[in-house]
Amino acid sequence: MTHLSTESFVYSLPVIPQATREDFIRTARMLKERAGIVLGEHKEDMVARSLGLETKNLGVAEVRQYLDFLDHNPRAPEWERFVNTFTINHTAFFRESHHFVSLAEFVKKRSKPLSVWCAAASTGEEVYTIAMVLQENVSNAEISCSLLASDIDTQALVRAEEGVYSLDRVQPVEESLLRKYFQRGVGKRAGMVRVKPVLRNMVDFRMINLVSSENWPTDQSFDVVFCRNTMIYFEKETQSKLLDKFAQVMKPGALLFVGHSENISHLSKAFRLQGQTVYVRV
Repeated sequence: MTHLSTESFVYSLPVIPQATREDFIRTARMLKERAGIVLGEHKEDMVARSLGLETKNLGVAEVRQYLDFLDHNPRAPEWERFVNTFTINHTAFFRESHHFVSLAEFVKKRSKPLSVWCAAASTGEEVYTIAMVLQENVSNAEISCSLLASDIDTQALVRAEEGVYSLDRVQPVEESLLRKYFQRGVGKRAGMVRVKPVLRNMVDFRMINLVSSENWPTDQSFDVVFCRNTMIYFEKETQSKLLDKFAQVMKPGALLFVGHSENISHLSKAFRLQGQTVYVRV
């Protein structure tokens, strides 16, 4: 038997560029300016690994060159991948279930068309939960519902639009709703479900950067906005500006749903607390 030393493999390993402390500081600045996301110091190791991989994928030798490329090419498609890399997508069906009880009560009282924006749609679990609540609680079949789903992470939006989930992901969905709104996979798709067209066709998916004016739905006026567990990644000043922007596209009396750890009462006078992390546009 031939024995190979570990040295035999050293030069065949792919070389991943190493990020410096300056690279981390620069990345944090660029991400904040582009997407409003604040990178904590505790994420430096994770950021360094991600930067090294993205630098290698771009085919340059140093992380500094990768960041230079982004700085000098603000419209380059690589920006999309850069932002996606540092976007957190933690979501679930019927997460923070009390919100959907409040939404159902609000919907049942409506006698006019309803417009809803899910502003951090991620991979779709939240927006399809909203769609089910609308389907189940609109009192009059003639009342139309429009549902906008947006996110800055384009890869997450692709998955959301596909509407395909493993059975463990849909465990929070009641069996009656699962049968009504999802198709079970067979064969190679066994163990998976797909959202039925009755829900999928309700949703308009769109990439929107919340801290940018680009693509904002300024031509619409919403009755409900969901923006949950997103503002915690922004600084207070950015949060306040975002709330002002939301207020401009919401009707008086419209509901704003935020995350369980988000308190906006001191950030904007445009909203009044109604219930647990549920606010009313005044």
